[in-house]
Amino acid sequence: MQFRNIAIIAHVDHGKTTLVDGMLKQCNAFAAHEQVEDRVMDSMDLERERGITISSKNTSVYYGDTKINILDTPGHADFGGEVERVLSMVEGAILLVDASEGPLPQTRFVLGKAMEAGLTIMLCINKIDRPDARIAEVLDEVYDLFIDLDANEEQLEFPVFYACARDGLAHNELGDGSEDLRPLLDGIIEHVPGPRPSADPCDGPQMMVTNLDYDSYVGRLCIGRLYGEPMQKGKPLVMFTENGEKRVKPQFVYSWKGLRRYEVDEAVPGDIIAVAGVEDITVGDTLAGGENPKPLPRVTVDEPTIGMTFAINSSPFSGKDGKLLTARQIRDRLERELLSNVSLKVVESDSRESFKVFGRGELQLAILIEQMRREGFELTVSRPEVVRKEDETGRKVEPYELVHLDVPDEHVGTMTQKLAGRKGHMVNMVPSGVGRTRLEYRIPTRGLIGFRGEFMTDTRGEGVMNSLFDGWDDDVGQILSRPNGALVSDRTGKTTTYALFNLQPRGTLFCGVGEDVYEGMIIGQHIRENDLNVNCTKAKALTNFRAAGADDKQVLAPPRQLTLERAMEFIDADELIEITPNHIRLRKRELASNKRSIVRREKAS
Repeated sequence: MQFRNIAIIAHVDHGKTTLVDGMLKQCNAFAAHEQVEDRVMDSMDLERERGITISSKNTSVYYGDTKINILDTPGHADFGGEVERVLSMVEGAILLVDASEGPLPQTRFVLGKAMEAGLTIMLCINKIDRPDARIAEVLDEVYDLFIDLDANEEQLEFPVFYACARDGLAHNELGDGSEDLRPLLDGIIEHVPGPRPSADPCDGPQMMVTNLDYDSYVGRLCIGRLYGEPMQKGKPLVMFTENGEKRVKPQFVYSWKGLRRYEVDEAVPGDIIAVAGVEDITVGDTLAGGENPKPLPRVTVDEPTIGMTFAINSSPFSGKDGKLLTARQIRDRLERELLSNVSLKVVESDSRESFKVFGRGELQLAILIEQMRREGFELTVSRPEVVRKEDETGRKVEPYELVHLDVPDEHVGTMTQKLAGRKGHMVNMVPSGVGRTRLEYRIPTRGLIGFRGEFMTDTRGEGVMNSLFDGWDDDVGQILSRPNGALVSDRTGKTTTYALFNLQPRGTLFCGVGEDVYEGMIIGQHIRENDLNVNCTKAKALTNFRAAGADDKQVLAPPRQLTLERAMEFIDADELIEITPNHIRLRKRELASNKRSIVRREKAS
């Protein structure tokens, strides 16, 4: 049997998972009676809720006498570690680009990684049925992107396909009458080479672990691409780890057909397989056999740029919602995450009750926190902070981002003013001619913390923002943080209509009527720059006299609902987010009002 191993790479929401759906359906990967959901590869609840791919997954289809292994990769740069580790398993990649939006920051990121890995690139311009499609211009932009990434002449000769993944259509040329995805599948067979040999071959099987899974019957599953010779179940192998090597004996070997994993007695080189029965194996380790087993080069990924402190929940309401509360349980959960997520880093802090967790961006850390919350954890997390370091010359440097903003023309002035205050430098500005302008800025990563919420408010939800890590550069010094102070509860109790009605003129409230609060909990945003300790539990005094205006109706504005991402953007250096399965609360680090000042000293970061 022949093999073709490909990855589908693209920016967020350009149709990767939908295209995989079409391939699976048209290659008869499902039985006739099966009920198949859309975006079947998005197996996590968070992926379906957010409409994004978070973790890489593999599947396979049979086309003629060829088995095509397909890897669906995340499109967001925060999950770039998932992309980097799986590209070592494939020989080709389908670059998917939206026919209207064209190549965006994450398109550049994933394409650059694929070109570094020496993969054969096939371009697929998707969503050609959009009324605002601009196919010719997008094709020119992709060529410009290849040139910017120093593509050679061979790489510039990439094949181009035109698709509507939602309808399961692909064309070699626009309007060629194709009614299915066969042109794209034929292109994979024609242009993507077969499995290449290992970079460091040995006389037996070799497999580097690039992903982990778990099965309730057989335990941990390690997934990777098989090189060299066939691998047989039950035959001893050598496991190479960072700390040395030891002999192991895999109990089961699996391959894929569609989304189903099935057991095989012998795996064929070139296939993507799973192995069960090997304890303590993790991403980057190698399984090898033969008389002279050798390890494959370990996976290397870009270093993390943003960190947060994870600590136990020390609020008065600790233990009311969750079941997993202790520092040991939090540490164990973070260590489990490190087994499969190579782009995360966990460092012990000075306190035994807290840990510094570093990742690629705010979204990656927010996803981890949300997963822990749903598993029953209670914890507090700090404001995201960027990693700062010194380069070889002793110069202090910090991470920078390349930000693309697509905004209505009337908001260009506001964006220019806001980003200038955050030490951003304009790189490019391109009016679209239809009432919108695309802005490109280079800005310190610190300057983007807390900006996304402001951006959506200032553009009234009509703006589109994308960012990409753009290397390390000079530390720019102080950057202004949140200009407003907080409304902080000065006692424990339940909020009342009477108290909240009288607090409304002081700022924006985060709490509704009848909610439990405690001293030091943030219940709103002050209209001034200082903090304000308030009594939000005060009830109206009852007397025997009827006061003037007693029948006036007290109407409260709806409180601002804080999502986890909005909370991460809002808090300052002296504040924390309390995370429980049922609540997201904001609080001061120091809860007692007589032990902290209302003057906010942390005006810069």
